[in-house]
Amino acid sequence: MNWFNKVRNRIPFISKRTSEDTLWHKCRDCGEMIYTKEYEGNLSVCPECGHHGRIGPKERFRQLFDEGSWSLLPVPAVHEDPLKFRDQKRYVDRLKQARSATGESDALVNARGRIDGREAIIGVQNFAFMGGSMGLAVGEAFVLGARAAIANRTPYIVFTASGGARMQEGTLSLMQLPKMTVAVQELKEAGLPYIVVLTDPTSGGAMASYAMLGDIQIAEPKALLAFTGRRVIEDTIREKLPDDFQTAEYLLDHGALDMIVERSALKATLARLIGYLAPRKEAA
Repeated sequence: MNWFNKVRNRIPFISKRTSEDTLWHKCRDCGEMIYTKEYEGNLSVCPECGHHGRIGPKERFRQLFDEGSWSLLPVPAVHEDPLKFRDQKRYVDRLKQARSATGESDALVNARGRIDGREAIIGVQNFAFMGGSMGLAVGEAFVLGARAAIANRTPYIVFTASGGARMQEGTLSLMQLPKMTVAVQELKEAGLPYIVVLTDPTSGGAMASYAMLGDIQIAEPKALLAFTGRRVIEDTIREKLPDDFQTAEYLLDHGALDMIVERSALKATLARLIGYLAPRKEAA
């Protein structure tokens, strides 16, 4: 038992949960211990090294939408276990566990609101929900968000964070990719902006489809962006890849991104882009 635990256990009014789980955050990049309130006040960005931590949909909405202006879109109803899949656990049990841990129904959540007075619909993938994996629910939520944007004549902004297709839904998961691509085309035919913000990590089928189809491609600093694993590529081409390969900075240098934007500047950047790309829609 270390010194901190000994002292904590002798203070009856500070619980173990409060002292260890909520007071401090350890940066995944530099390893610095940061006071949680300071970390959250800095938009979940490490004040020491600038590492952008992973955040969930509701935190993202609070950071981007004008206060009191946003509301969640309905959650689409889908068949939850079409293949009756089971590995070490039943798929339905994995879904229950993910929902309990995140408070979300699945890995993509949409909300409608205003960004500096400009209306938009934002969809956010949650990597904490089964690695942001794409199944029927994610595909349906994406289509719902895109069509809500068309109905309201607003941009659709999607924050990606995904490990790829959800293996528990097999081919049905892969079929979400063309469906989501068609939804992007519907936005383009309607003359509405589709803006993608790639966050850490975005990989697999997401990178092969909707994550790279934006009218504007943005990424957060140092985000891991990859179709497949580094080692797989190196074994295939029998060459050593650059150290910064599959980072946002590498993709920007090679023309795959339009810009990298720090989280503190993201709201203003999105508002400016909406102003350039979409006619202003006054609030009712």
